[in-house]
Amino acid sequence: QVQLVESGGGLAQAGDSLRLSCAASGRTFSNYAMGWFRQAPGKEREFVAAISRSGGNTYYTDSVKGRFTISRDNVKNTVTLQMNILKPEDTAVYYCAAAISGSYYRGHPGGYDYWGQGTQVTVSS
Repeated sequence: QVQLVESGGGLAQAGDSLRLSCAASGRTFSNYAMGWFRQAPGKEREFVAAISRSGGNTYYTDSVKGRFTISRDNVKNTVTLQMNILKPEDTAVYYCAAAISGSYYRGHPGGYDYWGQGTQVTVSS
């Protein structure tokens, strides 16, 4: 089992920045690729970003490229999502997820094995 706890969500205005963090505990963190997903009211959960086990490879959905940055610290067992130039359409509950499968980069929620409880991000215009 891997336990994931997100933090750092909150209220922001368009153009602001927020930094989400996810703390992992349980099994060896570096064995898992990590991802961030989000879910807005009435919408399906969507992929935001992912990072490989070593942190050497990152992947982003098109709508956040150039604005969001995913990173990880395999010593501190954390993964972060730096979100810049926030837009109202970024409003959602953001979830951290861990994947043992090598297909994590495809961004399918089914490819992830463990999930955090989510943290709300609300961006006003």
